[in-house]
Amino acid sequence: MGSILQLLLFGGGLMALMVLGYTLLSGPSAAKESARRLQAVRYRHSESTDTKVESQLKKAIAARKPKAYKVAGSGSRIEALQMRLTRTGKTWTLTQYFYASLGIAVAVMVIMFLKSGALLLSLGFGLVAGAGIPHMVVGFAISKRTNQFNGKFPDAIELLVRGLRSGLPVTETLQVVAQEIPGPVGQEFKAIVERIKIGKTMEEGLQETADKLGIPEFNFFCITLAIQRETGGNLAETLSNLADVLRKRSQMKLKIKAMSSESKASAYIVGALPFIVFGMIYWINPSYIGGFFTEDRLIVAGLGGLVWMSIGAFIMAKMVSFEI
Repeated sequence: MGSILQLLLFGGGLMALMVLGYTLLSGPSAAKESARRLQAVRYRHSESTDTKVESQLKKAIAARKPKAYKVAGSGSRIEALQMRLTRTGKTWTLTQYFYASLGIAVAVMVIMFLKSGALLLSLGFGLVAGAGIPHMVVGFAISKRTNQFNGKFPDAIELLVRGLRSGLPVTETLQVVAQEIPGPVGQEFKAIVERIKIGKTMEEGLQETADKLGIPEFNFFCITLAIQRETGGNLAETLSNLADVLRKRSQMKLKIKAMSSESKASAYIVGALPFIVFGMIYWINPSYIGGFFTEDRLIVAGLGGLVWMSIGAFIMAKMVSFEI
């Protein structure tokens, strides 16, 4: 067992060294830099109102400093986790999250140990399952709520535009949106209205919601209002242009999703096939493939295969992932 641990440590160290070397040696992409310069030229010389609004949004976002742990307003990993739970829109607490993680880890570890008898392998699978499954569930809930928000948000901006053109003040139109738009959009605008009622400024209320949601589309909305207050102009026209930009952004996302769906389906099939075949063979004849849970060399080979499959899945995911 000592030789197995040494081999695993050596393999892990070699993998970390390869990742570090790639990070240090890989420079910026020439294609991305060329595209960025072309975009800057287009923004500088274009006469289109939509292009100018998009340029202002990109400049304002680039000027913002990154937040700790990639979650706005968080000063520690615990606060970042609490922020992720809040973004789900559920009433989940940190205590429930940790209890769920511990329960899943213990359950998976016990089941694996009873089936295989390998303590270290069972402990590893238990830790991975306990840390990964709750994280994936929370991420899925956040993604679902974000998609629901983005689906209704352009409608909310159009409602704001109609309210402003009819002569209502901004705070009144925010309250109308909170009452008329269902789902996450209405909930978040209701929270903004409540913050304004207790004495906070509109900018503070919007910024708190932007930090809570972490959605680029809502950040665009906040930045647009901030730019309009500084520079003046027709707010209704500015918001109308923003709604059009957001709709085009959503259409582009759907187009990319449709174009990459075939590649994603192929990646899912290729990635799931080895596990399906392994499970079927183990179910039909456990003794034929049971050595992967007991013999040292087969355990190392199985773990190595999982590592390389994870690398391949990561590469395929990056190939079909596009930023808008």
